[in-house]
Amino acid sequence: MAGQAAAQATASPFVDIADVALTYGGAAAKGGGTLALEHCTLGVGKGEFVAVVGPSGCGKSTLLKLVSGLHPPSAGRVAVDGEAVTRPLKIVGMAFQNPIMLPWRTTLANVLLPLEIVEPHRSRFRRERAAYAERARRLLATVNLAGFEERFPWQLSGGMQQRASLCRALIHEPELLLLDEPFAALDAFTREELWDVLQALWLERRFTCVLVTHDLREAVYLADRVVVISNRPGRVVMEQAVGLPRPRRLANAWDRDFVDLVHVLRDKISEVRQAA
Repeated sequence: MAGQAAAQATASPFVDIADVALTYGGAAAKGGGTLALEHCTLGVGKGEFVAVVGPSGCGKSTLLKLVSGLHPPSAGRVAVDGEAVTRPLKIVGMAFQNPIMLPWRTTLANVLLPLEIVEPHRSRFRRERAAYAERARRLLATVNLAGFEERFPWQLSGGMQQRASLCRALIHEPELLLLDEPFAALDAFTREELWDVLQALWLERRFTCVLVTHDLREAVYLADRVVVISNRPGRVVMEQAVGLPRPRRLANAWDRDFVDLVHVLRDKISEVRQAA
């Protein structure tokens, strides 16, 4: 599956980042800004799960901003499903390290929030609220949050809030899910538990997913392909296919093939950091 997805990404990428540069705060050529990305090229096939890793500050999160349409590139082209990205995309779901749950809304109401904002759901939300609420309840049940729909964020653990955040990102059934270190703030046991939650959701729905993470075990556990970004200005310096069968289990994280892949990625990142 990983090889097929990688071949598809090369032939006709669903997400196409082509020779992109991005400068924050002015023109880098004139010494007036920070060049975050330069000559960055990456393709992601439809339905593929790609993890992006690299040193801190290398531009991993910037990539997600470009793909989602939250920030335009300074040079190059970003396209999703064959269309240039020129504004925030409706087909994207996003989740971050901080779940950012609205404290005055229940878990169910937080999950429903995108449907109140994103068309075509926004225009039909009032008259179809019951159906949307049922969809949200089913989604919460898949991440073991049945019975917590009417709880407020402060009544949930960090792991439970992150589960709800994943549901919120998926409630409008996006074609593309962008994840920016969504499990980094959690303890190791909760983080590993949520790997299985995310894997199960992806296996069921087969959305295209791009995950930014510092955790190399997380990257290998979840992804079809792992992309290594260089030191700033960031560019793709390695693409490593993960040919491990799915569904993956936590016990597999100690298998020789799994550990070898983690070491390959770690060695490459060490090389990149020393080259800075």
